[in-house]
Order: sequence, then structure tokens, then C-alpha cells
Amino acid sequence: MPTQSHTVSFSPDGKNVRVRSGTTLLAAARSAGVRIPVRCEGRMGCLMCKVTVESENAGVLPPAEPERRKLGASLEDGIRLACQAKVCGDVSVQTPEDPLKRAIRLQLERQKEEEDDFWR
Repeated sequence: MPTQSHTVSFSPDGKNVRVRSGTTLLAAARSAGVRIPVRCEGRMGCLMCKVTVESENAGVLPPAEPERRKLGASLEDGIRLACQAKVCGDVSVQTPEDPLKRAIRLQLERQKEEEDDFWR
């Protein structure tokens, strides 16, 4: 039986990638050119690769017991470890915003607010 492939969509990057069933979200992100920070190279040691899986598109396998212990109640909010969550269907994933991009976005938002206030 051939292995199925699924689409993984990453926000806020707006990138999509097709991967085989069983691929981790971390491997899918790397294939799509989406940066998810890790220090442990996917061994569930650093907990830096937390992502949010949109519940209506829960195209990932349920967490195994070690991930369940590490994340606890965060699982209820759709938080998963990208190094552990394995794709089993089409899924949308919210990744942490790059700190530099976040700083630039916030600065631009402040400037726009100041300009809007000036012209009122």
C-alpha cells in the first residue's frame, strides 16, 4: 500500500509543504523552509519547538505519553512539540514568530498608530 502524503500549512510564514504520513512537524517545517528553533535536535529535551496545531485540522497523531507528560495541560490549547507530532492528515500549524520579525512588525505598528493619531 503506498504511503499517503498530506499538506502541512505554516502560519505566519504562509508556506505549505507536502509530506508523507508519519513525518514530524519539525521535519515538515525544515522541508518548507520554516524555522522552528531547537537545541536538542528533535529529542524532546529543550521544549523549544512548541507549535500550535489548529484543532479543526488536527491532522497529527495523538501525543505519546512522554510528550503528554512534558506538555501537560498545554495540549488542550493545541500546543504540540514539532519534533514529536507526526502528520497523519492535512494540518495547519502556527509557529512561533521570529523575534527579529516580531520586533520589526511591532515597530511598524507603533509608527502607523502614531501617524494615524497625528492626522486625526
